[in-house]
Amino acid sequence: MSHSIDYGKLMHQAMRGLIQQVLEDVEQNGLPGAHHFFITFDTTHPLAQLADWLKQRYPSEMTVVMQHWYENLDVTDDGFSVTLNFGDQPEPLYIPYDAIKTFVDPSVELACASNPPMPKTRMTKTPPRPRTIQPQTTPTTMPRWSVWISSANKQPRRCYIFHTPPSQG
Repeated sequence: MSHSIDYGKLMHQAMRGLIQQVLEDVEQNGLPGAHHFFITFDTTHPLAQLADWLKQRYPSEMTVVMQHWYENLDVTDDGFSVTLNFGDQPEPLYIPYDAIKTFVDPSVELACASNPPMPKTRMTKTPPRPRTIQPQTTPTTMPRWSVWISSANKQPRRCYIFHTPPSQG
């Protein structure tokens, strides 16, 4: 029996853990300074909970902003619930971590995206990917993650993480 490192699963767990840890800190201490979040999630996820009128308005995905007004933030191991204001109408939401497509904190130029689109052309400064990684075989059950972080020269860097399962043989 051969053993391999499942980087896709590890990266997925790390991104979920990062989001959970950030939200737990906000739950305990509030949003510090200029921090605020844009969170895009899949409204069709079976565990996502939102008002019927929001599901009708956003049938596939929705981006919410946690900044000046939010309440009832409750963070769990599987997701979080929060009440947000939609045109002076407070609405409770439950967002499972597995439904999150992007998590962005513009105040520090951080963006994490699940299942990013493949780049159309290879970037000149990016080292070529090993031949064994073939994005078309990336399983759809385990999200790929793309992470953008600002660098010293303020140019965001993007790092794609892909996982190709070991061949069954």
